[in-house]
Amino acid sequence: MSGAWQRTRRIIRAAFRPVRGRDLSLHAAAITFYGAIAVVPVALLAIWLTTLVAGAERVHRLSAYAIEALPDAIGAPGAVAALVEAGVNLTPWLALAAVLPASLYGEGLRRAFVSVAAPRSDEHLVGWRGRLLLLPLLAPAPALLLAILLALPTTTGLVQRGGWVGVLGVVLSFLAVWLVLTPVLLWVFRVVGPASPDWLSTLGVGSFTAANLSGFMHGFVLFASLPLDLGVPFGGLDEVGGAVAILLWLYLFHVIVLAGYSATLALSGWRQRRQRRAEPG
Repeated sequence: MSGAWQRTRRIIRAAFRPVRGRDLSLHAAAITFYGAIAVVPVALLAIWLTTLVAGAERVHRLSAYAIEALPDAIGAPGAVAALVEAGVNLTPWLALAAVLPASLYGEGLRRAFVSVAAPRSDEHLVGWRGRLLLLPLLAPAPALLLAILLALPTTTGLVQRGGWVGVLGVVLSFLAVWLVLTPVLLWVFRVVGPASPDWLSTLGVGSFTAANLSGFMHGFVLFASLPLDLGVPFGGLDEVGGAVAILLWLYLFHVIVLAGYSATLALSGWRQRRQRRAEPG
């Protein structure tokens, strides 16, 4: 047992070696700032592109399952319904206007990744590189969003039945989000980040990170269903409490992303050193 614990500690230390001496919390908070600006434009563009592919009626019908299943303790159903409606009715000009704030998310990720992978880097145009490298993810956005929407009738139906059938619905929902997030993280870790770790390391750790993010997102839905008065620390202003809860969720979300990127770099570096030692001469 002691040997297994020591091996686990060594693996954990190695995974977090790239962020040792860096302020992980500060970098996660920086990405959260950019993400808070970009999250709504990104969602609007994804919904709009999906509407162009699948049609407004199908998007409305499929998204209604999620809206009905969301807990309303902090007003999530109304917010999601308004977001879907705005995305479906987005005009080309409004979509073009949303591209700039949406791309800010790539800038935040690139800046944080540069500080982790190459803290003394003299890379120029870091922000614009991140913005441009993130935009290609809009191309598969309809397919990824449709994959989740098409799973909603089954997963929400099972969850609403409760019992072990409901547990199965949660598991299927977890798997659907995991599969959708995995290719997104592969692109973010391998392309948006400056270090370009090898594909095998990126696939392994990126998939594991996606699984953690999927579980964390489902945990937030559970948190939102709890009868908590989020406005208590803010003088009874429930809207402020809800906004702070979402920002805190985004912050923890990005802590996981940065930890996953650090582990990817560590594994890729270990594989490269091992390969060099195995080469003759």
